[in-house]
Amino acid sequence: MKKLLTIALFAFLGTTIANAQEFRFGPKAGYSLSMLKAEGSGESYKFDSKSTFYAGGFAEYKFNDKFAVQGEVLYSELGGKQEESFNITEMGVTVTGTAKTDLKFGMVQIPVSAKYFATENLAFGLGLNVGIVTTAETEYSVTGSAGGQSASQSGTEDIKDDVNSLNLAPFIGAEYTLNNGLFFDARYNLGVSNMIKNPEGDETLKNSFFQIGVGFKFGGK
Repeated sequence: MKKLLTIALFAFLGTTIANAQEFRFGPKAGYSLSMLKAEGSGESYKFDSKSTFYAGGFAEYKFNDKFAVQGEVLYSELGGKQEESFNITEMGVTVTGTAKTDLKFGMVQIPVSAKYFATENLAFGLGLNVGIVTTAETEYSVTGSAGGQSASQSGTEDIKDDVNSLNLAPFIGAEYTLNNGLFFDARYNLGVSNMIKNPEGDETLKNSFFQIGVGFKFGGK
C-alpha cells in the first residue's frame, strides 16, 4: 500500500510540475503602420499611412500549456499624413501649390490580451489596446506660386485640447517564441474611439494600426 501511495504521489507531483503556472517578462519594440480615417456628412477620407516605431515592456502569466494573459506598457507615435494640391483663381490671378499635413499623436499604449498556445512556440492573442494620448500636434507646410513668384510657409500647431485623451483599439495577433526566449509578434489594432473631442454632427476621426515586433522573455517555471 505504501508503495502504491508513493507512486501515486510522485505521479501527482509530476503532473503538477508539468502544468505549473509560469511568469515571464521582458522588453519589446517594433514597427507600427498607422492609419487615420475621417468620416462625416456621408463622406469618408483616408489619410496616407504613417510609419512609426514603438518600445516598451510586457509581462506574461501562463496558467497552463494552452492559456495565458499578457499586459504591456508601450510608447508610440501614431497619426497620419495628408498631401493636397490646389489651384485657385481669384481676381484673374491663379495660385497653384501643395499643402502637406502631418498629424502626430504621442501615445502611451496599455495592451491587455488573452493568449492561446496552439503549440509550445506559437500563440494567438485577442485583447484591447488602451491608448492614452500624451501629445497631439499638426505639422504643416504650404508651397505655392503665382505670376512667376513662389512662397512657402511651414509650422507646428498644438492640437492636444482638440483631441480625446483615450483611444481604444481591440486587437488580434499572433506570436512565435524561440526556445531561447526571443519572440516575434504581429497585430492589427482596430481604432474604435473618436479622437475628435468636440465633433460637429457625425464627424469622426479613428486611428487603426498594424504592429510588428520583437522581444525577449525572461523568467519561467
